[in-house]
Amino acid sequence: MEQGGNYLKSPDLLPISSKDRNIGPKGFAVIWVGMAVVLAAFAIGGAGVQSLSLGWVIVATLIGSVAIGIFMTIIGDIGIEHGLSFPVYMRAPFGTIGTHIPSLVRGVTAACWFGLNTYFGATAMNGILNLLWGFNNWFICFLIFAIVQLVNTALGIKAIERFADLAAPTIILISAWMYTSLSDQAAAQGREVWGWVESPVTGGAAITAFMVVVMSNMGFWATLAADMPSLSRFFKAPKNERNWFKRNKSQIVGSIIVMPIVNTFMIIIGAVAYIAVTTFDPIAALQEAASGFVLGILLLMIVFAQWSTNTSANVIPAATIFSNVGGPKLPFWAAVIVAGIVGIAVQPWSLFEVIIPALLIIGGILSAIVGILFTDYYVLRKRRVNVHDLYENDGQFKFMNGFNMAGMIAWVIGGVASYFMQTYSFIVGFAVGAVIYYFLAKYWWFAKYKQAEIEDPNDEKYLGITVGRDWYIDAEEDPVVVPKTITRQL
Repeated sequence: MEQGGNYLKSPDLLPISSKDRNIGPKGFAVIWVGMAVVLAAFAIGGAGVQSLSLGWVIVATLIGSVAIGIFMTIIGDIGIEHGLSFPVYMRAPFGTIGTHIPSLVRGVTAACWFGLNTYFGATAMNGILNLLWGFNNWFICFLIFAIVQLVNTALGIKAIERFADLAAPTIILISAWMYTSLSDQAAAQGREVWGWVESPVTGGAAITAFMVVVMSNMGFWATLAADMPSLSRFFKAPKNERNWFKRNKSQIVGSIIVMPIVNTFMIIIGAVAYIAVTTFDPIAALQEAASGFVLGILLLMIVFAQWSTNTSANVIPAATIFSNVGGPKLPFWAAVIVAGIVGIAVQPWSLFEVIIPALLIIGGILSAIVGILFTDYYVLRKRRVNVHDLYENDGQFKFMNGFNMAGMIAWVIGGVASYFMQTYSFIVGFAVGAVIYYFLAKYWWFAKYKQAEIEDPNDEKYLGITVGRDWYIDAEEDPVVVPKTITRQL
């Protein structure tokens, strides 16, 4: 091993063995309830009813949510099968150095979401202070709330995460109450929530508006579609199971059933809020619907919900990626600070105002990565991976100075194509990225840099849990495989 250690074998990047996977279908469903309670989703619903009726917004949301859930599940098989995280597997289609570039895009996106959720929490905090003592400065609340969350994450304080078990379902109850209150408020103004549209459109314009809602929902969760292996590697899965659906049961329940239901519910509330009070800012809508002690309690729940969601879904993933890119010189606590600085620098209070076009652009860029991962994992390698070499500086994934140019070129082309066709951004980015990568990798790059699992697609050598294997990487010595006969059965 190199002097100073091989950063590719960082402990947090090693494969997860079956005995350390403890999340089942029910556990992942609960996780999704917490993750999908994101107030930024209000914007999609509020923007949607400006052109479409609430019924059509719901249909578009369900289509987009289920579609992105399917993509999450497909890519998440990388974590289920091999116990590998997103930045580690990305070494295959992008190279040991090249992986850092698309990983940084995912990290910056997570940091932006941190800033956006902090903004919501800060405005809720400001509302509480205004009720109690007449204090009114949301920006000071924003800075304080951001610092508190970052310190909490850097120190690994777990208390707030336990509060998430209460906060997330409480927000759902708050949203249900908001729906009733705001619907009554809209009716009093002569607006029937299921029939009102601000500026109705027909024909081609209606199709475009419908697809914008679909693609916005897909862009909303595009980061997880790419990054799902980092989470799915902790899911329980049966060993020696050849049936893809049975192996991925936990993912299917969470990403294709639970997430679309919760996500659609949040978007309905955003739509009703816009119809009633002409704003999809969730805090402003809540302040219109409640007052006094009840408002204070509701705002407090929102503060804790944003805190708990931000820690697990945004700050930790962003900091993990930044720390991985920075190597030993950037410890996790410092990477947390970097994530916070990025989240503040993007001015999330302004980002929320342009969130729909931002989601379309981000979704397209990330969808090209999803397409490349799909082609690399399923089409070219057929789910077989030379996991040994993913952790070697001079292995097959070094390619040309650490870069797989087939992946880099396909990503750029896919991202650019999605930018010019934003109404269908995720679909375009995925398709272009997948197809371009297939031809460049198969007929150019892999002809120059041979891939062991493609040259010899042997199940026993290169499959993981399907053949009952746990991958074991020794951080000090050469990586070895634990024989499947001695690995612990679930």
